[in-house]
Amino acid sequence: MSPQAADESTVIAAVRELSGRRRGRSVFVGIDGFGGAGKTTLAAAVAAAVAAVTVVHVDDFWGPSVAEWDWERFRAQVLLPLLDGRPARYQVWDWDDDVGGRWREIPPERVVVLEGVSSTRREAGVDWALTVWVDAPAEVRRARAVARDGEQVWATRWLADWIPSEQAYAARERPRERADLVVGSPV
Repeated sequence: MSPQAADESTVIAAVRELSGRRRGRSVFVGIDGFGGAGKTTLAAAVAAAVAAVTVVHVDDFWGPSVAEWDWERFRAQVLLPLLDGRPARYQVWDWDDDVGGRWREIPPERVVVLEGVSSTRREAGVDWALTVWVDAPAEVRRARAVARDGEQVWATRWLADWIPSEQAYAARERPRERADLVVGSPV
């Protein structure tokens, strides 16, 4: 089955429908895409429009000394407790100090939106209720990245580390093709 073209309202409607079918359990939505595509913005719009939604950011499990994101910690601290019907508690990574920072709690029986580059990667082991790929042209993503992180971070981290990592992930797993919905450019 190929992905369906969607916009923000389509994603919100799909998550709202999932929320209504939770039946006392947590369900998981993955919002994936390349850096600067608009994943965080879409996740925030979903959370603002649908009750009982918690957004978890892949960046909370990623840091300067973490090669990719720590999906094993995500599984242990978020996924498995929620699947067992228990509250989840995880430590948000402090990027500036490159250590674990504040703790965050997630009550069970919610829609959990995991957003970020490679959020739907197979190693995370999530049985997704819905996956979304967010697309944006490379020049738009670059402009957003530079505006958010600065030209120096773009020239060092983005070009040297993050873009090659996300490209390797996309080539290996083809997440856009596995997505239920694609927001942005035509499917």
